[in-house]
Amino acid sequence: MKKFITALAFVFAPVLAMAAGGPGIPLDHMKPDLEDRASLQRGAALATNYCMGCHSFKFARYERVATDLGIPNDLYEKNLIFTGAKIGELMHISMDSADAKGWFGNPPPDLSLEARLRGTDWLYSYLRAFYVDDSRPYGVNNTIFPDVGMPHVLADLQGVCAEQPHFGVEPQYDPLSGRELTSSGCKEYAVKGSLSPEEYDKAMYDLVNFLAYMGEPSKLESHRLGKYVLAFLAFLFIFVYFLNREYWKDVH
Repeated sequence: MKKFITALAFVFAPVLAMAAGGPGIPLDHMKPDLEDRASLQRGAALATNYCMGCHSFKFARYERVATDLGIPNDLYEKNLIFTGAKIGELMHISMDSADAKGWFGNPPPDLSLEARLRGTDWLYSYLRAFYVDDSRPYGVNNTIFPDVGMPHVLADLQGVCAEQPHFGVEPQYDPLSGRELTSSGCKEYAVKGSLSPEEYDKAMYDLVNFLAYMGEPSKLESHRLGKYVLAFLAFLFIFVYFLNREYWKDVH
């Protein structure tokens, strides 16, 4: 039995390490809010425009996403489907996997379950962790995923950090001036982006929030049904309480 448990530990340890970002790599925390439809809609737009050129969501359908996020089908089809696919189809991309392997070394992974595999903290930190590194093929590296093969596709929004950013740092402020003394993320930029650091962090929150939804879309429906179930149980409790009193009145 002891050998069996040890073997299981060796099997699952790499998976857990990957999901947590690896040992010794601090991460910034983000808490998904699947009730925030506006955030999910902004995240869907970012995922479509910046991720789906290379990454698919092959376990999801456009129509299901549109329904869950409260986007009319015709509006979604017009603005968020660029491949000519129909609204009821799975979210594949047109990039050939063989071409992708030649360009990037490995085909970019499908993102349907990426939030469940990596964790939202890992994704939120990773998307804010690119910095200049002239030794790399695309001129950038990543603090959270060293020597990553992905280019910084969001550079026009964030810009490019001039030096390696660090994460998991609690923000501290000067009590007199209110000036920020320490915090996570990029401090100096080699190239400026179109968004301020605060705006970019908010955009990455929206994108990761959407990826969290994609990892478990049924959770949204569960949250909606859960309210009705709790209300029904509360209403039923009234009848059960008086029925219980009726059954036991002669005993007491």
